[in-house]
Amino acid sequence: MAVSSPTSNPESPIENIKRAIGKITLPWGITLGYLSLMLLLPVAAMLLKASTVNPAEFWAIATSPIALSAYDVTFFTALMAALINGVFGTLIAWVLVRYDFPLKRVVDAAVDLPFALPTSVAGLTLATVYSDNGWIGGLFAPLGIKISFTRLGVGIAMIFISLPFIVRTVQPVLNEMEKDIEEAAWCLGASQFQTFWRVVLPPLFPSILTGVALGFSRAVGEYGSTVIVASNIPFKDLIAPVLIFQRLEQYDYAGATVIGTILLGISLAMLFAINLLQAWRRRYDG
Repeated sequence: MAVSSPTSNPESPIENIKRAIGKITLPWGITLGYLSLMLLLPVAAMLLKASTVNPAEFWAIATSPIALSAYDVTFFTALMAALINGVFGTLIAWVLVRYDFPLKRVVDAAVDLPFALPTSVAGLTLATVYSDNGWIGGLFAPLGIKISFTRLGVGIAMIFISLPFIVRTVQPVLNEMEKDIEEAAWCLGASQFQTFWRVVLPPLFPSILTGVALGFSRAVGEYGSTVIVASNIPFKDLIAPVLIFQRLEQYDYAGATVIGTILLGISLAMLFAINLLQAWRRRYDG
């Protein structure tokens, strides 16, 4: 009579979880705990609050005319600001890398000013300079162009706070590019435009896209400077972050949560797109 070999009992999921937890080292534990406290729990709390709103009410709040207008002002203006910085930020990075001039280090450090300057101070400065009586706004006021307290002022504020992202993303790539390749193209008869278009731009383009995406994401979430430089009038220059704050002031927590959830979803989509761009850049560099 054949004796069947004993079979080992499969481990339960709880035991697998305990074993996995036991393998977590101290640095991993600190990292997971910090990320959970700073990122996961606040996001989970907002999503949990949003889930208490029934789908019909959620859709009505998210697609209300004032919310749609705020989305339009926020995302379209942020996109235009990011694209403008994509051009001029690349130009600034090019000058900082390829040219030597007096006070170059001062100019290079000034690029990081929006990082260090409190956004409320930046908004107050921009509102003063671009007002009808300001140094720059006074030049446009006789032409009937009003900058401060308009949608144009919101765009100026978004350009100001998102510029360093493009410059600092493109600058390291330019530093790594060898100028010998450009000189070889010139020796082969290529014009300066052809050299830029066919030699310089292809390896630079992924970093430009990454910088534009980062600048766009930063501009979408900007509050401190735009709330001062804009008039915050619905259907004119009211942006979504300010609309959320207004809803909170009115104790409309459901409305603020719904709009915040919409912004969170779009921000996560932008982060996903940024990761794809970075992967594309690594594949190109490889």
